[in-house]
Amino acid sequence: MNMQLTSVQLAKQISTENAPLAATGLSSLFIHQPRERFAAGAPIFWEGDRATHVYEVTEGMLRAVRLLSDGRRIIVGFLRPGDLLGVSFRDQYIYTVEAVTKVELRRFPRHLFEGEIARQPILRELLFSRLCDEMSAAQDQAVLLSRRSADEKLASFLLLMASRRMGQHMAVDLPMTRQDIGDYLGMTIETVSRTTTKFAGCGIVATPDRHIITILRMDALRSIAEGNECETWIAPSKVKMRHPVADARISMDDHGRQPH
Repeated sequence: MNMQLTSVQLAKQISTENAPLAATGLSSLFIHQPRERFAAGAPIFWEGDRATHVYEVTEGMLRAVRLLSDGRRIIVGFLRPGDLLGVSFRDQYIYTVEAVTKVELRRFPRHLFEGEIARQPILRELLFSRLCDEMSAAQDQAVLLSRRSADEKLASFLLLMASRRMGQHMAVDLPMTRQDIGDYLGMTIETVSRTTTKFAGCGIVATPDRHIITILRMDALRSIAEGNECETWIAPSKVKMRHPVADARISMDDHGRQPH
């Protein structure tokens, strides 16, 4: 049985609740919709599908994926609670969205979404701001992919994942796989793992779990993201522990060969 409200019911409900709309922003358009649950790995919609709905993420993480003509996969972004997906000025979705973890979403008919955006100036401003943020993020990723070293890419990614948290030391959840991170950053799994190990060896991060990275030195991570060398941030205790043989192995890794 379809538990969603009809278009008439939704339109009537929204029109009589203008105050909450202004107070809670775009989320108010989804608040009366039931939560829909998807298992990890499940597709929400496919690139090229008709764009009939807009979704709000309420729980979990998703990835937005584009497939190139040669079969390669590019991850264009990760979506977290509070994010919207499916907002498009085209009649078709421009990428595939898949659940990284178990997720919960609220679905809202696109034609009603567009109608309310047109009717409510404050929502139109909020949506415009959201679209500008997404455009800025896309530009940042383009710069990240084209110009930065592996150190800079991973540092920027960790800062992005930590952007909704505060503080110098923090545990950042990374529920996606190393392959997902590589497909987002334009790196191989081996380079992602090697660079993570390098940061840990410099005392910048700790890796208590495969899907958790604890940032120990936020200032160092920001400096690396801006182009400074990781080695300049080696903690004094790490310098004493380093051995000439280990230095030689790190040098070999930087040239793309596997460590012994």
